[in-house]
Amino acid sequence: MSQLVLIRHGQSQWNLENRFTGWIDIPLSPKGEEEAKSAGEKIKGMKFNHAFTSVLQRAIKTYAIAAQTAGFNNLVAERDEALNERMYGDLQGLNKDECREKFGAEQVHIWRRSYDIQPPGGESLKNTAERVLPYYHKRIEPMLKDGKNILIVAHGNSLRALIMHLEKLSGEAIVKVEIPTGVPILYDLDENLNIVSKKEL
Repeated sequence: MSQLVLIRHGQSQWNLENRFTGWIDIPLSPKGEEEAKSAGEKIKGMKFNHAFTSVLQRAIKTYAIAAQTAGFNNLVAERDEALNERMYGDLQGLNKDECREKFGAEQVHIWRRSYDIQPPGGESLKNTAERVLPYYHKRIEPMLKDGKNILIVAHGNSLRALIMHLEKLSGEAIVKVEIPTGVPILYDLDENLNIVSKKEL
């Protein structure tokens, strides 16, 4: 039996400003720092063997605040851009309401909520999964099979790719899954990595 905890980073400054962020390295907002602290309180007392984050500061800082709050002083997180947020291409930095005016609400909805349609110059969720999952299979899955407990702090779409795999969801189902910021999701997994239980902490 192993445990896997997924945390979406706390609110970033551009989440607050309703902008497409993607790979732009935007800091946490003050609320995001509070969410990270709250996440740390919720995982206090748990034991983790390894931790992973993306290379973007909003995930790194969320992990740092959560780990400090929880007292995980010796747990160093491995960082990899495979866990980065979906790259939004030409939409990055644009306000979502401005995008709806420019491209039409329906088109923006398709870019945001379809599984395999890319925004101009960016990635679809399918593309995101194509880099997240090989990294997961290579680095993280063997540890889980070995009974290790793992903490991953990443982004809405990189975590969607993982959840889609873990819960065996279709492309249509996963785009409807909302992942709240700063709320740990705990999976208890058996030795074959089937889900025994799932809960938000």
